[in-house]
Amino acid sequence: MRAALRTILQRFGLDQRGNIAVIFALTCVPLITAVGCGIDYSRATQIRSKLQAAADAASVGSIAKNSPAYLAAGTMTADGSIAAGVTDAKNIFDANRANQNGYTLTSVTPVVSKTGSTVTSTVNFSATINTMFLGVIGKSTVAMSGTSTATANMPLYIDFYLLLDNSPSMGVAATPTDITNLQAKTGGCAFACHDTSKKAGTSNYDIAKANGITTRIDVVRQASANLMDTARNTQTYTNQFRMAIYDFGAASATIGLRNLFSLSSSLTSAKTAAGNIDLMSVAGQNDAFTADKDTPFTAIFPAINSAIASPGVGTSSAPLKYLFFVSDGVADESNASCLKTMYNKNWGNIAPRCQSPINPALCTTLKNRGIKVAVLYTTYQPPTDSWYKDWIAPFNAGTWGPSPNSEIAQNMESCASPGFYFEVSPTQGISDAMNALFRKALADARISG
Repeated sequence: MRAALRTILQRFGLDQRGNIAVIFALTCVPLITAVGCGIDYSRATQIRSKLQAAADAASVGSIAKNSPAYLAAGTMTADGSIAAGVTDAKNIFDANRANQNGYTLTSVTPVVSKTGSTVTSTVNFSATINTMFLGVIGKSTVAMSGTSTATANMPLYIDFYLLLDNSPSMGVAATPTDITNLQAKTGGCAFACHDTSKKAGTSNYDIAKANGITTRIDVVRQASANLMDTARNTQTYTNQFRMAIYDFGAASATIGLRNLFSLSSSLTSAKTAAGNIDLMSVAGQNDAFTADKDTPFTAIFPAINSAIASPGVGTSSAPLKYLFFVSDGVADESNASCLKTMYNKNWGNIAPRCQSPINPALCTTLKNRGIKVAVLYTTYQPPTDSWYKDWIAPFNAGTWGPSPNSEIAQNMESCASPGFYFEVSPTQGISDAMNALFRKALADARISG
C-alpha cells in the first residue's frame, strides 16, 4: 500500500496537464485589479482636469476687468479681502462644473484680496470619486484636489496738472496760413496780442477773432478740452484720474500762477473749465504792470511746485503726479541771473530784463520730488521784426519746426522727464501731441508701478 501510494503521488507531482488554467486563475485577480486601477485613475484624472479648468476660470474671471472684485478693489483705501470676489469666484466655479458628474465635491475655497495695486484670486478645491475596480483591494474612493491662482494689476490713480503758457507770445497765429492772414489784416504783425489799451475791436486779438484766424492759445484751449475726453474714455474707475488747470494769469496786472480749475476727478467740469483758457491781456506796449515782461518762469515754477502735493504709489489715497507743461519755451521776466544777458549793439544793456530759453533747472525740483514733468514745446515762431532778430533768433536757430540747433528746444527737452518731451510745429496737432503724452504717462505709470 505504501509503495502504491508513493507511486500515485509521484505521478501527480509530475503530471503537468491543466497548468495554464491554474496559473491563469492565480494571476487573474492581480491582472484585473491592475486594469481596474488604470480605469479608475484615468477617470479620476479626467474629472480632476475638468474641476481644475473650472478653478482656473473662477480665479481669472473673478478679477477680470469690470468684475465685482476688480471694481470693489478700486474703492478700497486699504488692503484686504474682497467679499464680492469670493462670491463671484464660487459662482464661476459652480457654473463651469455644472455638467460634470461622477464625483463628490468636498470643498471649494476662493480667496480674493487686494494688496497694494494687485488683486489676487486663489481657488482651492477637493473632491472624491467612487471607484469601480479599486474596491477589490479595499479602496472604494479616490481623493483629488487642486488650486488655481490669478493676479491682476489695478489701474493706477494719477493726478494731472496742466500748466499752460498763456503769455502774449502764445497769441501767435497757429499755422503759416493763419500767420499770412493775420499779417494781411494787421499790417504785418503775426501776433494777436490781447491789448486792452486799444479800442474794442481794434486790437490784433480782436481782429484775429473777428476773422476766424486761429492762434496758438486757441489750439491749446481745444487740445486741453479734448484731453479731458480722452481721460474720461480711458479710465477704469470714475475717480481714477484727476485734473487741475493752471496758467500765467488773466492779465499782466495780476500776472502769476493762476488756478483755472482745482484738482478734481470731475473730468466733465475740467473740460468746461478748459474752455476758459485764453490769452493774457496786456495794457498796451510797455504797460505799467510788467513792461512787457509777461513770461515769468522763475516765479511760475516754484509756485506750481508748491501747488502739487507729494506723489504717491498710484493708489486712490496716494496717486501719482504728472505735470503737463505747454509753452513756446521763452522766458521774458525781470531776472538779474538770466541765462542770456540782454545786451547787443542795437539795443544796449536792458538788464535785468531776461528774454531767453527756459532754465531747465526750474524743473529739477519737481522731478527730484518724483513728479513726472511732461513738456509739450509749441515751437517758437519767428516774426520778422527787429526785436526778434536781435534777441530771440540767436538762440532759436532753425525756423519752422524742430531744429537740433535751437537752444529753446534743447532746454525744453532738458526740462522734461526722460521720454516725456514732444515738439509741435505749426503744421502738427497740439491735441494729438497732448493725447500722446497722456498715453505715454499711463504706459510709464504701469511700468514704474
